[in-house]
Amino acid sequence: MSRVASSPVGLHRFRPCLQASQPRHVFKTHVQSPNRVTRFQNIAIACQTTPNPTPTDSSTTEKPPVEPGSVNDNVTQAASSSTDPGLPEFPSKDINRRIAVVSSLAAVGLFLSKRLDFGVSLKDLSAAALPYEEALSNGKPTVVEFYADWCEVCRELAPDVYKVEQQYRDRVNFVMLNVDNTKWEQELDEFGVEGIPHFAFLDKEGNEEGNVVGRLPKQYFQENVEALAHGEASIPHARVVGQYSSAESRKVHQVVDPRSHGRG
Repeated sequence: MSRVASSPVGLHRFRPCLQASQPRHVFKTHVQSPNRVTRFQNIAIACQTTPNPTPTDSSTTEKPPVEPGSVNDNVTQAASSSTDPGLPEFPSKDINRRIAVVSSLAAVGLFLSKRLDFGVSLKDLSAAALPYEEALSNGKPTVVEFYADWCEVCRELAPDVYKVEQQYRDRVNFVMLNVDNTKWEQELDEFGVEGIPHFAFLDKEGNEEGNVVGRLPKQYFQENVEALAHGEASIPHARVVGQYSSAESRKVHQVVDPRSHGRG
């Protein structure tokens, strides 16, 4: 025993065994060796502090797997099923805007058609009017209108006058006399024209039965013309005055017109 203890060779041989017994070197061996790593992992799993959940009834906790695509399909189906197919769809803002524009255009067109009758003017009336001398000699009743191109009321009433003329022109004469033409000074005094438009209603002998002056409802003019066409002894509106333009404001000058009536 004394020889073994005193032999330096023997002590050297036993040194690795003493170093292996230290925990520090054992831990290093566990990290470096694959087998030790496997054992370390097993130890880690065994030392979990959270216990594994206890199995429960599969009928209450288990849920069938849901595919990602089926979630969107279910949402779409739910949204479509919540919408009542019987209810009409609300129009979009673009459709409402178009409806509003179309309605506005229709209203403007209706207004213009009533006021202007798509372009009927005093020039159109004067071009279709009969010469004054001819109207007094053809044996028909006559309507004489005193007017001026600058008269706003005259221009406004032109569409209504045109419509009545188209209805009775085969039985009644329609004459246009421009107050700006000095040729008609005698007629202005004879019929007492102070405001325009001035409508004088003459029977078939040329005698005045009454007159209507200024802006009045269309029926006043139409009912008087109808009475003339039927040869009645009097007209229903013999002396009626509405808003008019003063004849004293007329521009006195000789109007050049070969026909010497209408605009003359």
